[in-house]
Parts: sequence; structure tokens; C-alpha cells
Amino acid sequence: MAQPKDFGFGSEEQMVRDLARKFLKENAGIETLRTMVARDHKTAYESEVQPAAYDARLWKQIVELGWPALAVPEDAGGVGMKMIAVAALAEEVGRAALPSALIATLIATAVLREAAHGRWISSGQSSSPSALAALEQIAAGAPATLAWATVDGAWDRDASDVGARPSEGGAILNGTAAFVQDARKVDAFVVAARAKEGVALYFVRKDTPGVTVHPDQIVDLTRDQARVTFEDVRVGAEAVIAPPPHGAAVLAAAMPAILTIVAADLCGAAEWQLATTTEYARVRTQFDHPIGFFQAVKHPIVNMMIDVDRARSLTYAAACAIDTDPKDAERLARMAKAAASDAAAFCSDRSVQLHGGIGFTWECDVHIYFKRQKHNQFLYGDSAYQRASLAALIDTASETSSRR
Repeated sequence: MAQPKDFGFGSEEQMVRDLARKFLKENAGIETLRTMVARDHKTAYESEVQPAAYDARLWKQIVELGWPALAVPEDAGGVGMKMIAVAALAEEVGRAALPSALIATLIATAVLREAAHGRWISSGQSSSPSALAALEQIAAGAPATLAWATVDGAWDRDASDVGARPSEGGAILNGTAAFVQDARKVDAFVVAARAKEGVALYFVRKDTPGVTVHPDQIVDLTRDQARVTFEDVRVGAEAVIAPPPHGAAVLAAAMPAILTIVAADLCGAAEWQLATTTEYARVRTQFDHPIGFFQAVKHPIVNMMIDVDRARSLTYAAACAIDTDPKDAERLARMAKAAASDAAAFCSDRSVQLHGGIGFTWECDVHIYFKRQKHNQFLYGDSAYQRASLAALIDTASETSSRR
């Protein structure tokens, strides 16, 4: 299926992007970011519990702008915009390296959307009431995150270290979800748990008895990460987002959106690295010339631009496929995440090296983006993992085609 012109990026999507760029520049610029996350090394890395940078006032403004509701369907009180608009917003969040739960909330929303209107829903139903109720909370401004990964770092559709046993229409949860993003900033978790019949999904409030957040020490200063333990956590029928075994299918269906959101964040941060390094190459002089005059600096910067453009094109192609051609969305999303991860690695390396001696210092802001990029590179699988998954996907498609 041919994609629409400009990936379907129209006036509404441009308005979302431009407003986000203007708002973040005015309210979350680099000076604000430095104050929030990199005031000093000791506070950032030597505290017993690593700080979780968060500005409640800024989050309230973000809610008023409708960003958490952007991807929430209209029947759940949201804006119901296309994935291409969500990708544009995520790119601007990455460009600002925004310390907030917005990216985590958009990812949780992607899972809840699939649960609310997915193919698993039995005939006679048009939606999942529990998933719609959870989406309504997000649209109202309650941040959420996905609690899925195992302690070994697996994000496979059938993977979960949380167990669920049935209880009075709901379930009792026990176990640990690892690598939970922005766990200290959110109000609720979308939990993947393994029941006897397979994986199920539950919407669990953070203040539910038995839920404990154990913060991780991570290199990225712009977000927090944690292990979340569940000890005899009782959830009712209203918390069942997708009953077993349908949770695995929901997660698989949401994966293209998850990867696209992270890829867009990577592209936005890489664009900042490119722009900042280019500007430095214009003003830093050596041998009576700006260092950008020399090919040893000029060529790597051009290569940075090429990598960013390639990754952004694939990211928007993936977002467009989610909107218009879902059957091809996973292929493009894995390509986008692989390309964006590689672009992030290269731009991070060059941004530090081309800033010379100051590039390695705490006072130079490139380290903030370097660390966010490193975190995002491996989130939901790095480029090698994505290419291996892509190869398996193509092999499966070829086998299916040959049988026909």
C-alpha cells in the first residue's frame, strides 16, 4: 500500500510540532534542563537514592496543552490524533531531553489503545471498558508507564516475571517488573503478568497495597527507572485490561508504536546534538579558522546530518504505517528503531569528540544528551536486536507466502 504524501503529516500535525517546539524552548530550555538534572555530579550520582527530576508545574502545563490525551481515542475523552502527530511530539520531547513521564505515558497509551479496540475483543463487544477507563485517567492528566520487562531485560510478548492467579473476577499479582521507565513520576502501571492461560494486562495504581518501587541507579539524568515489586497485590475485574492469554497479542500489536515513539525521541535528541555541534564548529577557532573549516570536522558533521535524516525518514514512515498500513508497521518500526539507535550512537560520539577538551566535562551540556541517547539506544532493544527481529519477521513472512 502506497503511503500518503509527506507521511500524512498535515497542518494539524505541524501545529502540534510547532507548538511543542515553542513551548519547550520557552519553558524547558537547556538552562532549565541543566538546573533540573545536572546541577552537580555528587547530587546526580552519589546520592543514596538517585534524584528523579520532575517539575509538577511543567507537567500541569503539559496536561493543559493536551499532550497526554493526544493519542487517547475520542471515546475515552482524548484527542485521538494519528500516530504521525505522536511521533512529532515525541521528537520535540527528545530535542529538549525533557525530564517528564510524557514518553512513558505515550507508550502506556499505545498499549491501552490496542487493548481498548484490539482484535482480541470478542464479537458483540466494540471495546474494552477497563482499557477505556484507564485511558480516561491518562487523558485527565494521570501519568502511567508500562511494567513489562523481566529482570533479564526481555521485552518479548510472552515474557514476564510477574505472576497472576485468578481471584474474584480479578487477580492477585506477585513478582517483579524490571526496567520500568519513570516509575517514580507516574500514578499507575500497565502490568504484564503471566497467568496459567498466558499473559494478561492489568492497570494497577501505584498506591495499591503491595506495590513497591525500587529505584535504579542509571546513567541517564533526564528520567528515572525502577524495579516494581508486587506482593499479593489484589486487583479487581475493573483493572483487567486484557485477560489471559490476550495480553501477549496486545503487546505485540502495540510494539510498532512503542518502537516508533522511542525512535522519534532518539531522532529529536540527535538533531539537538547535530545543531549544537555545528554551532560550536562555527564559533570555535583554531589556526585562524573556525574548526568547521577543516574537513576532519566538516565531514563528520555532514555524516551526522545524513544519519539523522535517514532515521527520521524511517521513523515517520513507521508512524505513517501505523496510521495507514498496520500490516507493514512492525517492519518499518524495527527499521526505524535500529537506524535511530545507530544515529544516536554516532551523533553522541561525534558531539563529544568535536567539542574537544570541554566535550568530556560536566560543564558541557552534551553529556546530558549523550546519556539520554545511550539509555534510549537499548530501550526495547538496540539496533542489533532490532535487525535480528526484523530478519526473523521477514523469514516468517517468506515462509507464509511460500505456503500460499
